[in-house]
Order: sequence, then structure tokens, then C-alpha cells
Amino acid sequence: MVPGMRPLVLASTSRYRKTLIERLELPFVAVAPEYDERAEEERLTELSPAELAEALALGKAESLRARYPDAWILGADQIPVIPGPPDEMLHKPGTEARAVEQLLRLAGRDHHMLTAVVLLDARTGAVTSALDRQVLTMRRFSRAEAAAYIHAHRPLDCAGSYRLEDPGIKLFARIEGGDYTGIIGLPLISVTRLLRAAGLLPRDVDGPERAE
Repeated sequence: MVPGMRPLVLASTSRYRKTLIERLELPFVAVAPEYDERAEEERLTELSPAELAEALALGKAESLRARYPDAWILGADQIPVIPGPPDEMLHKPGTEARAVEQLLRLAGRDHHMLTAVVLLDARTGAVTSALDRQVLTMRRFSRAEAAAYIHAHRPLDCAGSYRLEDPGIKLFARIEGGDYTGIIGLPLISVTRLLRAAGLLPRDVDGPERAE
């Protein structure tokens, strides 16, 4: 960390989120949250998918507050949703068989990727948050194509059973949204907005700067 600078903690050990936040050229540490995400998801059944994503992101950040009382803690959570009613939330498949079935559920239709991010000031408990929403349309593909992709690239730790940063991009017909990094796991445009407001990145200036 830079001397005198409060630490930034990423409440995640996801390699995808770690790689994304490295692009911001800020010192940070990535720490596994002390939080049972799946148990909390099962408990918070009254929440909408967007509300649940924010609650889980905050829970991850809050779980590290006592351990890092002087830090800024960034938490994130991602939920793919087949819009309803009722909305159907998708989870990490864990096995090849479940991943194939999940892809076939998405083939030829739209789904939404909701990614919530929260920035917790561990000193004060103040929280700022943002929600990124992407609309993704998969093309119609065969079971054989889905199975071949899953077997070769094994996105078993990815809710939705795909990765855009590998050949999974071939499964899509269209993606609509303002920040594709949200699909990967951490919407950097939203994150940088939170970090600027906290003073961790340079703030916007009023009007264009002019050369003298």
C-alpha cells in the first residue's frame, strides 16, 4: 500500500474480479469474505434479484469490516436472471451436466445479468452502491455444441455456465448494456464512479480543461 493511504480491500478471491480491478492501477488486497453466501441467499427469499445481489455484496464487505477497520472494502455479487414473472435466478452449476442444462435453458432467449457493487467505509460504516444490468441474448445452439463448450472450457464456477472472455462468446447473438465488464464480474465503470466519490481516484473536473 502507498504510505498514508487507506487500504482498499476487494472482498473476493475470484480471479476474474481480481484481474478486472488490476486494470484500475490501484493498490489493493483481495481477501476471501467470511460469509456464507448461499445460506444468506436461501434466507433472503423475500428480496428481488436486484435487492438480493446488493444484500449479498454488502454482506461480503461487512464480513471483513472488523478485520480491516481502516479500509475501504469493495464487495460485489452477480446474479443471472431469466425474466419472468416470476424471475428465475441461476446459480453456479458445479458440474458439467448441470452446466449443459443451464446453457440449454438460456439458448434462444434473453436473460439479464445483474451485478451489484458496494463500497464500505469500514471506519464509519457508510456505504455507497451501484447496480449494473446487462441484457444478453443467446443464439439457438444444439446440446452437442453446449456440451462441447462446457467440456473444453469448464465454466463450472460461473453462474450462467459461460464466460465471455473465452469461446463462450460464440454462444451469443446480442449483448445490450453500458459496461461489458459487469458480465465478467465487476462493472468497472460503476466501480470507478464509487472510487472517485471516495477520493480513491481522480475526480471529474468542471468543464473541459483548456491548454494555455
